[in-house]
Amino acid sequence: MKRWSFVALALLLAGALAGGCSTLDTHQREWIFQPSDRSWGNTADLASGMDEVWIDYTPRGESAQVRLHGLWLGGKAPSSPQTPVLLYLHGARYNVAGSAPRMQRMHELGFAVLAVDYRGFGKSTKALPSEDSAREDAMAAWKWLAEHHPKQARYIFGHSLGGAIGIDLASRVDDEAGTIVEGTFSSIADVVSTFKWGWLPFKPLITQPFDSMARVKQIGSPLLVVHGSLDSLIRPELGRKLYDAAASPKLFVLVQGGSHFSTNSVGHDQYRAALSQLFRMSSPDTLDDPAQADASPVTPRS
Repeated sequence: MKRWSFVALALLLAGALAGGCSTLDTHQREWIFQPSDRSWGNTADLASGMDEVWIDYTPRGESAQVRLHGLWLGGKAPSSPQTPVLLYLHGARYNVAGSAPRMQRMHELGFAVLAVDYRGFGKSTKALPSEDSAREDAMAAWKWLAEHHPKQARYIFGHSLGGAIGIDLASRVDDEAGTIVEGTFSSIADVVSTFKWGWLPFKPLITQPFDSMARVKQIGSPLLVVHGSLDSLIRPELGRKLYDAAASPKLFVLVQGGSHFSTNSVGHDQYRAALSQLFRMSSPDTLDDPAQADASPVTPRS
């Protein structure tokens, strides 16, 4: 994926010069989400063993029903109270099939995983997504998890743009065991400020602010922030800034050598250690052993 800088500035300027707030908003939503129903490489094959999930709901104030498509990757005992479940919120461009490798790695760490496509992605309802619609879709997926896995510890995970959506979700629910974000940012304005021409006054033109800084303080569960040291798309200092604004308990993990796309694999061992330290999660084998029930996830409190 190309660096966002020149594309972002071009779209912001084009929208402003077009003289319409609607045009400006549309350009930003297209740039930020880059919605697609495509998968790249062999990711569709990697998702072939996962179960399809369909979530139907009607957003507040609307009459038309929304249908979300998701993928479910269960554990050895996916319905056991000892198996934590994870809502995976992907970033721009990649749909749930494209997220299959990262889902697999989180599964290897002990989670049963539900990944869901926002409107405009994959097989979900066709529409240009927005910050508000993605927020609604994430909440619908969270309610699905609560309904189908009420006795299990439920976690929120977001990568990149999905991290901002995850932070927002965690700030509005009170039944999450923990929140994990990777390669995410403090706000869209802060991301734009890191670009070559980021010193220009673009903030008033931003219609999709994704202001995680304003929401992270409202999270009531432990927060794990992971970032790659070589992430050139979303710079590590933005992840650190988000972490610094959060309340304890929290943990920041900088994965040396990790890029925006490789941190999850390069930092696999660091992930495992962080889950044990912050969430007191044991290995998957232990979690699936009824004799080790006392090793199930526990939410630490400061």
